[in-house]
Amino acid sequence: MSEYSRLKTSRSAAIKATLDYPVIDTDVHTNDFTPAFEDYIANYGGVKLVDELHKTEASRLNSKSGGKDWYQQTPEERHYNRTIRSPWWARVTKNTLDLATYTLPGLLYERQAEQGSDYSVLFPNNVLAPAGASPENRQALQRAVNHYHADIYRKYSDRLTPVAGIPLTTPQEGIEELEFAVKTLGLKVINITGGVKRPIKAIADKYPADKFPEIAKYASYLDFYGLDSEYDYDPFWAKVIELGVPVTTHYGSQGWTGRSSTSNYMNNHIGHFADGSEAFAKALFFGGVTKRFPQLRVAMLEGGAAWGANVYIHLVDRFSKRNLKALQNYNPALTNADELFEIFERYGAEITQGHSLDKDELTKSVLGSSFSRHSRAPIGSELEDFAAAGIETTEDIRDRWVNSFFFGSESDDRTIAAAFNDKANPLGVKINAIYSSDVGHWDVPDLTLPLAESWDLVQEGVISEADFKSYVFANPYKFYTQANPEFFKGTAIEFKVGNTEFKQVDKSLVVV
Repeated sequence: MSEYSRLKTSRSAAIKATLDYPVIDTDVHTNDFTPAFEDYIANYGGVKLVDELHKTEASRLNSKSGGKDWYQQTPEERHYNRTIRSPWWARVTKNTLDLATYTLPGLLYERQAEQGSDYSVLFPNNVLAPAGASPENRQALQRAVNHYHADIYRKYSDRLTPVAGIPLTTPQEGIEELEFAVKTLGLKVINITGGVKRPIKAIADKYPADKFPEIAKYASYLDFYGLDSEYDYDPFWAKVIELGVPVTTHYGSQGWTGRSSTSNYMNNHIGHFADGSEAFAKALFFGGVTKRFPQLRVAMLEGGAAWGANVYIHLVDRFSKRNLKALQNYNPALTNADELFEIFERYGAEITQGHSLDKDELTKSVLGSSFSRHSRAPIGSELEDFAAAGIETTEDIRDRWVNSFFFGSESDDRTIAAAFNDKANPLGVKINAIYSSDVGHWDVPDLTLPLAESWDLVQEGVISEADFKSYVFANPYKFYTQANPEFFKGTAIEFKVGNTEFKQVDKSLVVV
């Protein structure tokens, strides 16, 4: 079928033709042409670095126990070892044209019109593979991966831009790779993992990883960079803002408690991006990162936007009950022992029969675990979970959650309605849902479908036409340009909006 014929049959292209604004796709996945890709890896570190890539790819895609992956083990061995069922058949293959499209930059560029997009941000499937590499090879491998993608998409930069993968085991490592990606390679969006697995020191000191690898495998915790972190990541966030870089993540939670089935991938998959991203975002919020860096813009992809609305609502609700003043409602020291004793004398004869208690004993008995669970009462800063975030009003929560975070929603995700529900969301706000088609992965068997599927949500009354415009254009535009006002300079988006005036009203982008 010719390009013209394909364009005529694309529902998304037909929808796009009716819009008076551009469409920005924040999440397109691409594949690598292995021989050329490995040439770049070899140029950075020879055959050994290519072997390191293969090792990290295998560890990322397959869960192993005793040197055997899931398919080599019997069901009994999987149960015995708790070998988690990992993803399988995760890419489009039957649709041969799409398979080629995700590998060939020129073909993807040509098919933008079929997809109904004006601009796409690309997430190569191997861009984060180096995160699992050995410490001595991780940076070189990441640079090679980023370099390959920067080169093959550079001539198509008016409509396509790949992300740079940035390892964050330490903030210094992140800063070095960020500067290389932006200043040397010319990349302008980064993707990070939402957390780093680290050993629990109390266990690692007793059972060193080199002697007890099986213990080390499980005796770990996740550092989400913002709260209770091993390092001070503020220098990294400062560098992100200095260079004007939007931050993205595809951070999942497969393998976490509740997502560790040994037999069922879907059990482990549903909701895992939302859970992983929530842990990351809450750490930035409660750790005060979004307070100290209000210019920081972070997009969490593939998890939908409903969880962003849910957490926002819960933050407001909990702050209203557990701010420093309201918290005194639960202070055991403020219980009136005299009043309590009097009430029990009037109404408690049946339940207290046979027990003779004075006022202090009665108070302790009624308070129970609230009184006796801990060795002492919390004092000072121990009382205020919202202190580091600097929350004094509901508006502060809005500014440090709603304004800072953007939430990638896939085209057929009906839960997006929660993001735009300004009647339920405190202060009447709408959450920053951004169009993330996820083409290139198994949930999109045809790249010409996503935009039309999103428009179906309008026709079904799930979202309004105004919400659709925010979703596919205004919110993505806001995400990238608030981080970097020059982000779209020289692109199709600059050309499309060149004759349109934009202004900020109540911190929301509108067209006039």
